Amino acid sequence: MPSFKIDLSTAVVFVATAPEPKMVNKKTGERAVDRETGADLSTVGLLVSDEGEGNLYQVTIPETGYPEGLTPGTPVKVIGLKARDWENEFNGQKRHGISFRAAAITSAV
Repeated sequence: MPSFKIDLSTAVVFVATAPEPKMVNKKTGERAVDRETGADLSTVGLLVSDEGEGNLYQVTIPETGYPEGLTPGTPVKVIGLKARDWENEFNGQKRHGISFRAAAITSAV
């Protein structure tokens, strides 16, 4: 599926929720990994404010792509943010949405 670059050059971005391990299967504890690099993946909540509008995004990042100690309220810069639409079917229910992925997050302080 194609992905689309998101321009955050005029946005202010803050950590909303600290990074947490992204799981493939919570019951077994299997961690999600990047298919290309093999790096473990994490999910972080980001508050993106631009042109008078604020939105909360759950963004997947490689565990090697962010500094330790990111806490809510920390201003950050997001490198290589992309959006991709997805759709699946589970127990006869169709679900769809947009997933967000970044190459890295750095502190803006």
